[in-house]
Amino acid sequence: MRIIGHRGARGEAPENTLGGFRYLHDLGIRAVEFDVRQLKDDQLVVIHDDDFVRTTGKLQHVESCNLHEAQQFDHRHQWHAWAFEEYTPSLPHVMACLTDFEHIEVEIKAVADEAAAERLILQLHQDLVGFEQAATITSFDVKILAALQQHQSHFKRGLLVEIPIGEYAIELAHQYRCCQIGWKDQLATDQIIQFTQQAELAVSVWTVNEVERAKHLQQLGIQGLITDVPSTMLQAPCCNI
Repeated sequence: MRIIGHRGARGEAPENTLGGFRYLHDLGIRAVEFDVRQLKDDQLVVIHDDDFVRTTGKLQHVESCNLHEAQQFDHRHQWHAWAFEEYTPSLPHVMACLTDFEHIEVEIKAVADEAAAERLILQLHQDLVGFEQAATITSFDVKILAALQQHQSHFKRGLLVEIPIGEYAIELAHQYRCCQIGWKDQLATDQIIQFTQQAELAVSVWTVNEVERAKHLQQLGIQGLITDVPSTMLQAPCCNI
């Protein structure tokens, strides 16, 4: 079972920042998950929310910014003791920090329509050149998965599930030629994990911050444990890097 840092290591460092990814790297972990959104100038940035309020304290929508504007925001709003500025990173800058990572889950946040999905995928393919082996593109939004399929993308892809749709998720994953499902922890019952495995799909579970839960999931044979507290999981005898 692989330990995957959630948004870098969001329980231990500012989320979705270059400093957070370097922190994860310094722990010795080479697996990460992060979120991607597209700006009005088509550039891709790594940020979870659709605005900057929670992580920077600034009331500004992400999609209304260009890259220069987005990079003015410092994401230490909840991390006052963090020493270095953490400005909104572009996807290429993040990927440059991850050249020796073995597993990179690139979560694409939901888009408005098929045209937006198409526009995002075109830029995404440019920004991920060289990461064809390590990167898996994931999304809750089937518009993203459909655009990847339409483009005959050579990147691995995964379906994320946060609502209780049960085995229908497996049907969707096969429909969009996914290689894995990322189950929200509360939905990741022993039975649904078994069904997913029987369908020959890899399993990631998010977000797992309790060691006992991690031990149980490892016994079930899941592939990826997405956690906010990677240093805690590293100390658990069940987990390996």
